[in-house]
Amino acid sequence: MAECFDLPAVTQAATLDELMSNVKQAIALQLEGENPADFGLAPGASILASYELEPEPQAHA
Repeated sequence: MAECFDLPAVTQAATLDELMSNVKQAIALQLEGENPADFGLAPGASILASYELEPEPQAHA
């Protein structure tokens, strides 16, 4: 799952690659027909992504 902090957009996917693609699409749809400056964004702004990972459980012998 991904959530945009500067835009009202949330998406999810099964893989990280698919998630990044979905994020780009969600942002493009949110900004379609809009002036990025109205959202406090510079024209051609980049996407900065950070993520959290849950540690995998360790098997004990």
